[in-house]
Amino acid sequence: MARLRFLYAALVGAVLAVPSPRSLRSDITILIDNDLEGPGGSAETFSALYLSRKHSFEEAVASCRALGEELWKPALGAASIDAAVTQITTKGLFEKSPEIWVAPESRAPQALSASGEVVEAEASAELPVLCTQTAPFSDPSFQDTAEEWQTIVSSNNEELVGFRDRLSFRFLGVRYAPEPKRFTYPQLFKGSHGQTSALSYAEQCVQYGSGSEDCLFLNIWTPYLPQKCSSPKRLKPVLFWIHGGALEGGTSSDQLFDGGNMVSRGDVVLVAINYRLSTLGYLALDDGVTNGNYGLADQILALDWVRANIRDFGGDPDRITVFGQSAGAGSARAIMASPKAQGKFSGVILMSNLGGLAYGTTYSKYYTIEEEVEVAAKAILELTGCSDAAVQVDCLREVDAGTLTTLSTRARYLVVDGTYLTTDELPLEGSRQPIELMIGIAAQDGAPFISYPVNVSTGDTTWLTTQGLPDPPQSLYPYEPLANRTLAAYRMGAELATDAMYRCIDQATTYAGLENGVFDKVYYYEFERTYQMAGWPGLDICEAPKSPAHPFGDPAAEIGYLNCHSGELYYAFGNLRRSGLEYRDEDGDEQFQKEVLDRWTAFAWGRGPNVPSKTKWEPSVKGNMQLMVLDWPRESVTGFRHLEQCEWLDLPLDYYM
Repeated sequence: MARLRFLYAALVGAVLAVPSPRSLRSDITILIDNDLEGPGGSAETFSALYLSRKHSFEEAVASCRALGEELWKPALGAASIDAAVTQITTKGLFEKSPEIWVAPESRAPQALSASGEVVEAEASAELPVLCTQTAPFSDPSFQDTAEEWQTIVSSNNEELVGFRDRLSFRFLGVRYAPEPKRFTYPQLFKGSHGQTSALSYAEQCVQYGSGSEDCLFLNIWTPYLPQKCSSPKRLKPVLFWIHGGALEGGTSSDQLFDGGNMVSRGDVVLVAINYRLSTLGYLALDDGVTNGNYGLADQILALDWVRANIRDFGGDPDRITVFGQSAGAGSARAIMASPKAQGKFSGVILMSNLGGLAYGTTYSKYYTIEEEVEVAAKAILELTGCSDAAVQVDCLREVDAGTLTTLSTRARYLVVDGTYLTTDELPLEGSRQPIELMIGIAAQDGAPFISYPVNVSTGDTTWLTTQGLPDPPQSLYPYEPLANRTLAAYRMGAELATDAMYRCIDQATTYAGLENGVFDKVYYYEFERTYQMAGWPGLDICEAPKSPAHPFGDPAAEIGYLNCHSGELYYAFGNLRRSGLEYRDEDGDEQFQKEVLDRWTAFAWGRGPNVPSKTKWEPSVKGNMQLMVLDWPRESVTGFRHLEQCEWLDLPLDYYM
């Protein structure tokens, strides 16, 4: 009895301080029925906090109060009870106990059983606990970080103060490296040995004239906070996100990538990282010291931080899927190639990786340092007046960071530096990579990377050839029979650019990796339903055509829109509604984003990108190249595309063989 009074007093006292798994002596899991609709959706039907430690009834009440909550109320209705049982069962939590404390409808203590019944229980019984979860939803313009929603996690020699919203625990602006001296490699941060706020995003890395050089931070979203002694089998797979932006822009705090929906619906942990960009991240000189790849080194060091500390946030360091889009996919590909990253991840998703011809080349084919000097460094030294300096790198360190990222020439190239990259391409022969791999593109990924045509009525194709693309034969790249010949030419150019910069090189990567036994299997895809980002590329042709019947656009229009670069991102993160966007058709966008998010997180769980009741996604294997067409409702499996066109571009399927 004395022990009970002591625990009760301690837990009630915790109301006055920020709670943590350690203070509660319990794992904490956010359970929610998330249909991606946000406020007003099924997340309003059921959300709760599950405490795994077995409590007496009195202790259960106190623990909920310590979190600023109450025991969860079954009186909310049958739909809510069904959702609760489904969530608890799906996550295997009834295995710990067939009954869980909930709020009684009368004076007698009650528990929820695995069969969905609310039963009376002895007050002294030791059961896990279901508390209410009343934290508000966040949105792109609002996050409530008030103390009542805060929680503390002890990690990396510091007490990190994060918070929860309705969907997830959020730890933002977590430092993984001290500010490095400019043009040097990062060092792992050893912690502050005190309490540190993780309530707000850190500044973006310097880009296009703004940002901070002290920017090596990451953000963590998780549905689950364990005690230090929590069972490893409860840890969640980790998705490690690398943003795109041409290696010159972007940030981990972009609201498009908010991880709340992904982690709550997919039951995973998501980490998004900042890394140095532009000349500050990728400049190489021929001085034997300034060897470039600083941004890549940042990414790999962030991966080291995650491996060392993610258990504290409920993540499994042995199940990390590195994924990125555009330049983020190029970065993930470079991580696959880097000796410094081997053995540090279990899966990779390359979304719209660039390579091949024109603008795409250098993301998959790396310069030597000498080549990078000719392409970028010489001009940068001239423009900054550092060419004749006794020590050029010291001179560049004195130049304003914003100036370096707004010069007419900037460094954004991965290089063979001998440490982080030792080959000029991802090795696609030799040792087997023990990882799961998914690769794919948007069906017209290249459209935003070409300018609009001129003089097409005369058959002039210089609008293509001056952009580094070859003059295509109409037998391989025919014009569509449109009255607007300029539009027809642009649509043709988009197909050419997609083949030249995306499709051919990624299909060839898949083929060589399988033929040479580097990969066991590869899940390859193309998106034929996309939703253009609000801010980029801003092309009418990337929008589904609007009409009175479809004021937001008709994805099934007879003369369709182009599936442009970055158009899959809202779906992958499940953030259409969170971003304030409307569904364009009756149920296509709504259902498609659920399917895409579910496939991506199923892949992280090691199940392949497969979800119940959807088309079975069979991987490509040696001798059988298969492509999943991702669309709604027209979903299909087919062979690799445009093989004849890729041959003509000198990017054939056996390009890497």
